[in-house]
Amino acid sequence: MAFKYPKPTPKGLWRRTPPAMFPPMLGAIGMGLAWRWGAASFGVPGEAVELLLGGLMLLGAFGLIAYAVKLLRRPSVLIEDLRILPGYAGVSAAVLLLEQLVSVIGPYAMLEARPLFWLALALHLGLLASLVWVFFTAPGAQRRVTPAWHLPWSGLGVAGLAAQHIGYSSLATVLFWAALALSLMIWAASAEQYRRERVPAPLRPLLAIHLAPMGYVGALAWELQMRGLGSALATVAVVVALVLIVRARWLLAAGFSPLWGALTYPAASTAGLWLMAAGRWHLAGALMLVLGTMITAPIAFMILRDWAAGRLAIKTNAAVA
Repeated sequence: MAFKYPKPTPKGLWRRTPPAMFPPMLGAIGMGLAWRWGAASFGVPGEAVELLLGGLMLLGAFGLIAYAVKLLRRPSVLIEDLRILPGYAGVSAAVLLLEQLVSVIGPYAMLEARPLFWLALALHLGLLASLVWVFFTAPGAQRRVTPAWHLPWSGLGVAGLAAQHIGYSSLATVLFWAALALSLMIWAASAEQYRRERVPAPLRPLLAIHLAPMGYVGALAWELQMRGLGSALATVAVVVALVLIVRARWLLAAGFSPLWGALTYPAASTAGLWLMAAGRWHLAGALMLVLGTMITAPIAFMILRDWAAGRLAIKTNAAVA
């Protein structure tokens, strides 16, 4: 990513809201949902987990409102954010976050959650259309697959989980197959790309995103009673997670950056899958739940602290409305 001199931000609230704040929010809410499955294993009261989810939900809603204000000031700023990698990942994470909120409130208010789901799904489809336009209007050198592609495309699995949690099983099945097909295509394209090219150190944390679809697509398979596919994805996730852990020093060689947000939601989705699968997967899920929480909490704190201090927008070159 080329460095650009920071643009002066005009006066006005949330004109330069950075999308890079959304990946750690997505990871934090995902970890809260994983704790729904794993709380009993650690003797944590379910009420405490729900209280945590409520607080995270308010934080996510605040972030979404802040970015919505930026879009209302100048809607075309969305395209500018999507043209840079932190913006691409961040805007995509924002849409998935909205879909995760459906899963948070679904058990309590299924009918009331349905309008929110349709809004989130409409925004998701609109995002995909925008990304297709950005891709075909970008210079040839920028038309390349990155792990961040999993968020909007494979992320249809998150929409599928939300649909399943509010009683739309048929739609969840359609979204599952779409997410699985897109995941396989992105994995295949990425594998070929990595065979030919070295990954620059600052971009290596994004490689962890390849783990995320195994978690949420696998969890959706499990909820749709496709146990064979769910077990297969859970098994592959073990291999990928071990590789990432063993290569952690190489993965994080460039030092802390906002891209470390990409480490949070893969850990959350994988922990959720293994805990949901239970049985022989329970121990792996419990370990990932603890490890993921230890990873997510400090990363989310540091990135959100940078947002509050006004540094995150400059570090990630967020567009100005």
